[in-house]
This record gives sequence, C-alpha cells and structure tokens, in this order.
Amino acid sequence: MTTTSRTQGATVWLTGLPSAGKTTIARTLAGRLRSEGHRVEVLDGDEIRRFLSAGLGFSREDRNTNVQRIGLVAEVLARNGVLAVVPVIAPYADSREAVRKRHDASGTPYFEVHVATPVEVCSERDVKGLYARQAAGQLKGLTGVDDPYEPPADPALVLPTQSQTPEESADAVHALLAARGLA
Repeated sequence: MTTTSRTQGATVWLTGLPSAGKTTIARTLAGRLRSEGHRVEVLDGDEIRRFLSAGLGFSREDRNTNVQRIGLVAEVLARNGVLAVVPVIAPYADSREAVRKRHDASGTPYFEVHVATPVEVCSERDVKGLYARQAAGQLKGLTGVDDPYEPPADPALVLPTQSQTPEESADAVHALLAARGLA
C-alpha cells in the first residue's frame, strides 16, 4: 500500500545521557513501525562511530563531526522516504541545531526527542560499564558526569524513562509521529 504516511520520511533524533535508554527505545519503535509497513533505519550512535566515524575521539570537535555525519545520513534517508531513528548522545545543542537546520533546508521533518533519564538512574543501569569505569578513574570525559551534556531547550517530546517502560516511551514517540501523519 502506498500512502503519503508510508512514503514521507522523517528523522527522530533521540538524545540523552549514556544508558538513558535511547537505543532500546529506538529498536522498540523501529520494530513497531516496520510491522506497520514503514521503511525504517536505526542509526545507532555506537555502530556509526565504529564505521562512519572510526578514528574520531571524544573532543568537542570530534563529537561535533560525528553528529554532523550521522545527521547527514539521517537527512538523506528521511528525504528519501525512510523513517530514520537516531539514538545518539549528541551532547552539544549547537551540533543538534546544525542537524535540525540541514533538515529544515531540505524540507525534511525532524523531531528531537529528549530521553531525559537522570544521571543517577543512568549510572545504576550502566549498560556499558562507563559509569563504573569513570568512578574508578579509568575513564575521563563521560557525558553528563565530567563532560557536558546540554539538554534540548525545546524538544518535540521529553521521555522520563525512569518512570516509563521502553514500550511506553516508544508509544509516545509513535504518537508524536502519528499526530504529524508519519505513522
């Protein structure tokens, strides 16, 4: 079936601290969207960093370069009818704003979603052991702990994952897309 909602792409940018739940929400949302017949790509920050951004470090400049590369890929996919779901820390507001502007310039829908999990909850989850390594002095520059994270000033949606299941968070993003005729 070909309908406007099935051919119009968009980017859903999930930003938040490490272990906030971005990738879990992205995969849950993507599964639901695929089951509805949408073309979906998840551009996971960790996977992209290993391939498209291999060799970049974690300086502000390198983080910006990484975000811009992911933003370009997301915009191209979305412009071509794919729902690009992007779980990426993207700690700096100006980097995310540049991605938004790229989407605006091409008339491509872009939704910044703040996965607003408190650092204490992220530290308890510690999916990759980053918080434990930082606490042990083995890691410096952990976003939200000893490196900055600039929360979105005006996100399309805020997900308080400490009080929602991943399915509830994905449902909220799906509702956002549905309200815009994209899901």
